[in-house]
Amino acid sequence: MKIIQTNQLTTHQKERITALWNAEYPTSLSYNSIAGFDEFLDKIEQLKHYILSDNGQNIVGWLFVFIRDEEIWFSVILDSNYQKMGFGKQLLNLAKQDFKTLNGWVIDNASSKKSDGSLYPVPLPFYLKNGFNVLNDVRLETEKLSAVKIRWELSGE
Repeated sequence: MKIIQTNQLTTHQKERITALWNAEYPTSLSYNSIAGFDEFLDKIEQLKHYILSDNGQNIVGWLFVFIRDEEIWFSVILDSNYQKMGFGKQLLNLAKQDFKTLNGWVIDNASSKKSDGSLYPVPLPFYLKNGFNVLNDVRLETEKLSAVKIRWELSGE
């Protein structure tokens, strides 16, 4: 496995990440085209990508960090065939080396379905195990997403 860091995605990377996104995230969040995914990325400030690949060609994980409302946010996707093997933790740890705080939205209910019809697994235990705190009073409720805010902060700051 190899992790590369970049500020700009190639067309091939965008295609693979869009496919990964659509396979692993709830269908309510999927993109019908690369153009739609591009439009999403274009709205984000100061992107940094961490791309996990199995042989340099097949992207199996992606974490990206960005600025939103003067806070540092992140999102991560990992192919379900590679979950529970430490790769998500590796991606998070790289981001933690580069940033003092990380904020994210996490789906905290098991009612969302993936494109294959299976339920989207609630990732909250993973984040708690990796040092994140849940901000229960801060929620995102939209047509597409019901999520709670999580935050990790470098201790001793």
